[in-house]
Amino acid sequence: MSRKKEEQQKQEQLQQEISRIHLPRGKETFGIIEQRLGGSRMRVRCLDGKTRICRIPGRLTRRLWVREGDIVIAEPWEYSGDEKGDIIYKYTSTQTSFLRKKGHLKQLSDFEEF
Repeated sequence: MSRKKEEQQKQEQLQQEISRIHLPRGKETFGIIEQRLGGSRMRVRCLDGKTRICRIPGRLTRRLWVREGDIVIAEPWEYSGDEKGDIIYKYTSTQTSFLRKKGHLKQLSDFEEF
């Protein structure tokens, strides 16, 4: 019985995680972390075709832990937005697989060929 309850709780947790997926709005774009540069900065290849130096804002530094290859939402800066930006959100592996199934990350396969 307890094993069945554990499986049911895991399934419910996955459903909750998937139902609350944050999608890019306005100027925000999907991106892949290419390289960590230190000092909460990293090189992110965005799906709009540009590579930006993005940072994690101060309010998220302790909450947002990222690695190379993670899929994130990047928001370009108002000034020099083609070169710099902020990382707003990081997707988990289940959220990433859900986004791939739904077709939000179709352009991502083109970038992974490089």
